[in-house]
Amino acid sequence: MTRIRSMVAALALTAALAGCSTSGTATPASAPTTSDAPATTERAEPTSTTPPTTSNAAESYVVGSTRVTGSTEHATYDVAIPQLSGGDPAVTAEFNESMRAALQDLIDGHDGQDFALGDGYTPSSTYVGRRVISSEQITDWIAVPAGAHGDSLISTVTIDVDTAQPITLDNAFTDLDAGLSRLSEQAAKILPTTRAGENFERSGIEPTVADFGNWTASPEGMNIHFGDYQVGAYGIGLITITVPWTDLSDVLAPGMQDVLSS
Repeated sequence: MTRIRSMVAALALTAALAGCSTSGTATPASAPTTSDAPATTERAEPTSTTPPTTSNAAESYVVGSTRVTGSTEHATYDVAIPQLSGGDPAVTAEFNESMRAALQDLIDGHDGQDFALGDGYTPSSTYVGRRVISSEQITDWIAVPAGAHGDSLISTVTIDVDTAQPITLDNAFTDLDAGLSRLSEQAAKILPTTRAGENFERSGIEPTVADFGNWTASPEGMNIHFGDYQVGAYGIGLITITVPWTDLSDVLAPGMQDVLSS
């Protein structure tokens, strides 16, 4: 399970790093330094509220954060990542482990380039539903010595509350290629209505896991998170679109829409 998650996170990272000065090649690194506390550390800045939910089960999960700091041969990092407490211990443990693994992938990703990781300019967003927990983490990447500007790296984690297992795009669709093709088609229709405009970068929505690996669940639809340079110039900022479930229902795996939209 961990190996599968790491592979998906690495593919998603490739898309997020498009246009950056690193290649995302992973090399072994020392483990991050964190507290054993499940939700926060003394240096953490935990959120004190839980997102709106529709069941007592969902309300039992509390979204907080923990700050992870340290350094490797090429990276220094000081990043707050989402963490859960309460709820089903198996779900909480899987979510927390997955968020830490996603950060580790960023720490390990380099091509001999020295860099620093810090908090993104947008706070992480975590949705707690009846049957799904889904989170987007934005982390700031900057070269050392610093270049003209940093870049935003996106990591996403979605956990099935019923099984306490991560949900990947391969799990979400009956046929992965058909699902990716549908996402690409819908992105082409939606992106012109965003800051990316009519002249958005079409190479950023090829029907591949690399282009659509950063996604989160919501009651309205599948949120697709595009990284810097992926669908347009750096100046447009990060772009997120929502593909309605009604436009995906025929390609989703049986029962998956009920889980992801809960």
